[in-house]
Amino acid sequence: MTTLHRAVFLDRDGTIARDVHYCRRVEDFEILPRVAEAIKLLNHEGYRVVIITNQSGVARGYFTDETLSLIHQKMIEVLKDGGAHIDGVYICPHHPDDKCECRKPKPTLIVKAAVDIGIALDQSYMIGDDPKDVEAGKAAGCRTILLTGSAAGQPQDINGICDHVAVDLYEAVGWLLQDAAERSSARIPIMKSRQEP
Repeated sequence: MTTLHRAVFLDRDGTIARDVHYCRRVEDFEILPRVAEAIKLLNHEGYRVVIITNQSGVARGYFTDETLSLIHQKMIEVLKDGGAHIDGVYICPHHPDDKCECRKPKPTLIVKAAVDIGIALDQSYMIGDDPKDVEAGKAAGCRTILLTGSAAGQPQDINGICDHVAVDLYEAVGWLLQDAAERSSARIPIMKSRQEP
């Protein structure tokens, strides 16, 4: 029997990085506070961490694939400096009008990552700051967490929206680990220890 991994899928802008409108320059990309610490916790617990991001700025001509690659290289290096590891980055570069199959809220990239990496989606989580992230995660069969950026912005009733609401990624990961522990008795075999590429 193949052992599957647990994973946490993360949106990029507004979740792990400051939301810069169509971030076009490497120097404008900035990791948010406590993000490296949060991802490091997930790494320690054996979760695969995968970025799922819509980047229509490519299709709109605001930046090139090369620039986007450099931004993500910076992201990986900054997180590595903080002791955190990313297992994959999956990008939709299309314009919304293209009606592609990979743009969130469609779950295509999450499902692709699950096949590529060997992930048990029913034991995994999607975290983002946009309802599209939640919708994509739910469609893929994941637990979902919506980030609000501030306690004042938290909806009073999250039933039907997501499984949890958190201010930032660090708070979300704290809840996630507790939630996963409470659900552990129903889990299929998982692989906790990770192998570095």
